[in-house]
Amino acid sequence: QLRLVESGGGLVQPGGSLKLSCAASGFAFYDYVIYWFRQAPGKEREGVSCINKSGGNTNYADSVKGRFTISRDNAKGTVDLQMNSLKPEDTAVYYCAAGRTPFMCVAGVSARDFSSWGQGTQVTVSS
Repeated sequence: QLRLVESGGGLVQPGGSLKLSCAASGFAFYDYVIYWFRQAPGKEREGVSCINKSGGNTNYADSVKGRFTISRDNAKGTVDLQMNSLKPEDTAVYYCAAGRTPFMCVAGVSARDFSSWGQGTQVTVSS
């Protein structure tokens, strides 16, 4: 059974950094595209970033481009999201999701396409 566990969230000042991790188990991790989504209070869950199966292709939302970096370790079954230059508008609960073919690492993938989610990890950017 597909299981994803997010960790690494916390409270950070504007301009600070955090590194989120998504640990996967129960499925062939290396065969899945991994996505990061986030959901702020009162807003829909939105795509942040994704990484393809090999790690050779990534995609970022315009709002985080140049500040966030996604990476994966297929041997460990983990995907990290390094977040730098954090802004108050990055405050949200962050979730990871996994998709097998025909899922692709491209812009516009909707959170509605996924039925399995972890508990998420809270990121709060505030002074």
